[in-house]
Amino acid sequence: MSDQLHPMAPHHLPFYLAPGSGTDTLMVVMGIFLIAVILWLGTLYWKLHSLPERMAHKSQKLQFEFVAVLGLISLFTHMHIFWIAGLLLALIDLPDFGTPLRSIAGSVEKIAEATPAGDGEEVRADAAPAPALPEKPGSAREKEHSHA
Repeated sequence: MSDQLHPMAPHHLPFYLAPGSGTDTLMVVMGIFLIAVILWLGTLYWKLHSLPERMAHKSQKLQFEFVAVLGLISLFTHMHIFWIAGLLLALIDLPDFGTPLRSIAGSVEKIAEATPAGDGEEVRADAAPAPALPEKPGSAREKEHSHA
């Protein structure tokens, strides 16, 4: 068999036509290109999908966990509203309520340990005695009635 073209075929064929007895080079190149584009788009999708988590990573732990859970829900359910909610939650800086509340709770515990015991309760040995309260003078109403 000879590699010559058929006598009826044109003598100049475009480059994208595969020869009769060879590998289709353009198809191989396009196959590799298609695989590369699919991998690139997948990476872009994962980066976009993890955007709220990356934004919330520098915020509070609880807020980060909420955003991460919303991202997972949106990934598995394909409902974009969860991703949008996670993005909005990541954009908002929530105030830190935990630290002041822990401080208040610690102060209240210290106050509760320092107060003298009531009726029937034992007084701690290391507790200081309560200062005596000064006597109150008569109320203003009693003074009004005493002048009459």
